[in-house]
This record gives sequence, structure tokens and C-alpha cells, in this order.
Amino acid sequence: MTDIVTIGIDLAKNVFAVHGVDATGKPVLLRPSVQRAKLLELIAALPPCLIGMEACSGAHHWAREFQRFGHAVRLMAPKFVAPYRLSGRRGKNDAADAAAICEAVIRPNMRFVPIKSLEQQGQLMVHRARQGFVEQRTATLNRIRGLLSELGIVLPLKAAVVRREALASLEDLPGWANTVIGDLLSEVTRLDERIAQYDQHITTLARDSSEVKQLMQLPGVGPTTATALLNTIGHGHDFQCGRQLSAWLGLTPGQYSSGGKSRLGRITKAGDPYLRSLLVLGARSVLQTAKNRSDPISRWACALAERRGYWRAVVAIAAKNARMCWAVLNRGEAFRLPA
Repeated sequence: MTDIVTIGIDLAKNVFAVHGVDATGKPVLLRPSVQRAKLLELIAALPPCLIGMEACSGAHHWAREFQRFGHAVRLMAPKFVAPYRLSGRRGKNDAADAAAICEAVIRPNMRFVPIKSLEQQGQLMVHRARQGFVEQRTATLNRIRGLLSELGIVLPLKAAVVRREALASLEDLPGWANTVIGDLLSEVTRLDERIAQYDQHITTLARDSSEVKQLMQLPGVGPTTATALLNTIGHGHDFQCGRQLSAWLGLTPGQYSSGGKSRLGRITKAGDPYLRSLLVLGARSVLQTAKNRSDPISRWACALAERRGYWRAVVAIAAKNARMCWAVLNRGEAFRLPA
């Protein structure tokens, strides 16, 4: 056991696979089935080493637990581990996944996921719950539209119109249709109240954080975007520059280059879709108000929209905001808005 330098762990709900190698890459610890209650005991008995895991449910919890014993823990996106899995006769199983993780974690160009603290995970839960309520509200409004269309009442997609027209038509609906649509409208009202409550929670989180207040000085960055970004990437030390963060969020064009000829396609849409959507929504507000402002960013945004079109300008503003957010978090008080 003293020769182990790298360990790969395939996380699961109850049974885990552990693969450990020495300095030469020779397997010295093969445990294809470790019970959940025994995993911490096994890792605690090992000398400090490098532990790799896929970033999945429970990964951040286990990373914090392993760090308490002096281990260096690295989390990786599953899509970056898959190419290292041996195929052929071995196929895919937990032991092969653990071996692939053990191989992937020592690659020099591997990209890792920042390990989140309990506080960061707790604050991100606020965002996840709020987003869940928003999705439920959208689904309920679409259900109202679908049910009313069966009765010949066709409503547009706009939420405010659906509420107004459904409420106006409620008294004319027969029997059970009146009951169902009335209940669904009441559910929409309840979800509105829950979303407003979680908006207040996010405002409270923003008020208690100096980093969030500094992020909110950027145009198009409100409390929701600022708190989500801070609790997802921390102070941005896992990114070498703002452009790397922008690429991680999927706001940069994909490359299809060959033979020395550079071809850039659409944005990759990689990374966290929630963060990307928040930045894009913020960029739309920046572009909407840019015509009435004279600062350098607003002038640049207006010129870009005229030259390249509305949506390209929105994505470019979102990418610039991501780069500036990284600069704010990485430099702290030393950051100054461009004059």
C-alpha cells in the first residue's frame, strides 16, 4: 500500500470501484466492489496520494472527506475520462471506469472541476430550487395552453397573455374544464410566490458578499448571475485567463480547422447552461440600454450590433462579461472597469 501514488475511484450509490497504481503505473490496489460504509476507511489507511474522480452526484462531498486525510483530490468531467477507458473484451464496467479515471487524472493537459465547499453547494441549491420552480411554472402555463386549445381557445406563448386570456375565459368554460383551468391558474400564482421568495433569498446572499457586490458593478450582471458565478467557479483560480472561462461556458465558436485554414463555427454551448443563459440574458439587457448610454462598452455593443447583427452582439457581450467577471474575481480590489 505504501507504493500507491495515484488512485481512481468510480463513484456510485452503494458500491464503489477503486483502482490504485504505483509510480511506474503498475496496478497495486484493485478493489472492484467497495461498500459505501467501507470507502472512507480504505482511503484513510492509505498514504497521501493523488485521487481522481468523475464530477457527479456526491463527488464534492467525497472530495472534501478525502482532503481531510491529506490526499490531493481532482474532479473531472465524465466526457474527459471516457477516451481513456479500455474497450474490446473488457467492455464497460465499474473496474474499467476506475482504471480510466486513474489514467486520466495524471494527464498533463487534463481540465479539472473546482471542488466546492459546503457553503457554495448550499447557495447553489437556492439557484437549483428557484430554477426548478421556474420550469414548473413554464410547464403549467404550457399545460393551460394545451388544454384550452382542445376547446378552440388558442393562446400565444407569452406568459402574461396566457394568464390574462385564461382568466378572462374561465367563467365561460363548462363543468370540469372550469375546475381544472382554475386550479392550474392557482398553481401558477403559488409558483410565482415561491419564485419571489427565492429571489429574496438570492438578494440576501448578494447583500452579504463583497465579491458579489463587486461583480454587480459590471453591466448586465445582477445578484442572480453574480451569486451563481461566484459559487460555481470561486475566485476563478482554476482558469488561466478570462478567455478560458468564456470557452468553458460555451460562449466561444467551435473550430473546424484543417490544412492551415481556420474555420470557426457556432458557439460550442459547452459547460454550465444555467450560467450561460444568465450571462446571455444580462447581455440582452446591456444591448437594450446601450443606445441611451455613452460609455465605451455601450458604444462598442451598438457598433457590433450594427455590424454583425443582434444575436452575435448578444453572445459577444456575454463572452466579454464572462471575461470581466473572471478579472473581478481573480484580481479583487485591483480590478478597474475600462474607461
